[in-house]
Amino acid sequence: MAEHFPVFPAGRLAYGMQLPVQAQSAVFAEPWEADADPGDLVEIARTADRAGFAYLAACDHVAIPRRLADAMGTIWYDPVATLSFLAGVTERVRLLSHVAIVGLRHPLLSAKQYATLDHLSGGRLILGVGAGHVAEEFDVLGADFAGRGPLLDESVDALRAALGPEEFPEHHGERFAFEDLGQRPRPAQERVPIWVGGSSPAAVRRAATRGDGWLPQGDPRDRLPGQIAKLRRLRAEAGIEAPVTVGAITEPLYVGEPSWPVGRRTLSGKPDALAESLRAYGAMGVHQIQVRFRSRGRTELTDQMAAFGAEVAPHLDPPT
Repeated sequence: MAEHFPVFPAGRLAYGMQLPVQAQSAVFAEPWEADADPGDLVEIARTADRAGFAYLAACDHVAIPRRLADAMGTIWYDPVATLSFLAGVTERVRLLSHVAIVGLRHPLLSAKQYATLDHLSGGRLILGVGAGHVAEEFDVLGADFAGRGPLLDESVDALRAALGPEEFPEHHGERFAFEDLGQRPRPAQERVPIWVGGSSPAAVRRAATRGDGWLPQGDPRDRLPGQIAKLRRLRAEAGIEAPVTVGAITEPLYVGEPSWPVGRRTLSGKPDALAESLRAYGAMGVHQIQVRFRSRGRTELTDQMAAFGAEVAPHLDPPT
């Protein structure tokens, strides 16, 4: 195994965000996103770059069946295209697929796309992967939905080889086999971080035994400590000594006192109070939090992001 390099500095609680606009599920999209355009994405990405965000994330769905369209919507930008576009207008922020359903594609195809993204961005890729949940996507692309767990396991192994330093990577598995096939450009990073998404027992085990990081999906605060303990136990039992980056998705946020209804689950108020609440994640053993802000337009969102970076983020680390 190649030497492991931490994605973020040790001892600090990093913060990133899922991009709006590029995924517009009825569950989380704000009304203004329906009329947003690429220029809005550019301004959001540039704000994240300036405000110290660790990463920007994009989702992955190829096509949404009609039965799910009302809830999920059909607006799901391609993550490679979206992150590549935003790499060109940013300088330091990391670029995360949260998550790429890599089982929908041959690993060499995914490796070509993501290696190119890492190369062009100067080594800013974090490859987040997940099993997927929409059967019709798998069916229309000829992928194995029923076996998507084992399919993802082998895809991660194959991608680990294909995104490594070798120009002619090699993998021999049950579903995929390749050798003597060269791919350049190689990733700029010696080791592309692979973060595994999901909170099922299989996903936690996969993150523990195959991942460099874990992206939980929907775990409330009271459930996270147990999940993190399980993750670390499984990793130790597998004999893996390299650290694993533990993530969490926070409650919706609003910096300051909102003048409009932001929802009862939203954390709002003064920056120091927000920071105190979010520090609890770090105390659990979380290394990075994914934040989301309530907003009525792009300007309000970028104002919230800037305020978070300037007024909340400096207080996220535990007092010394």
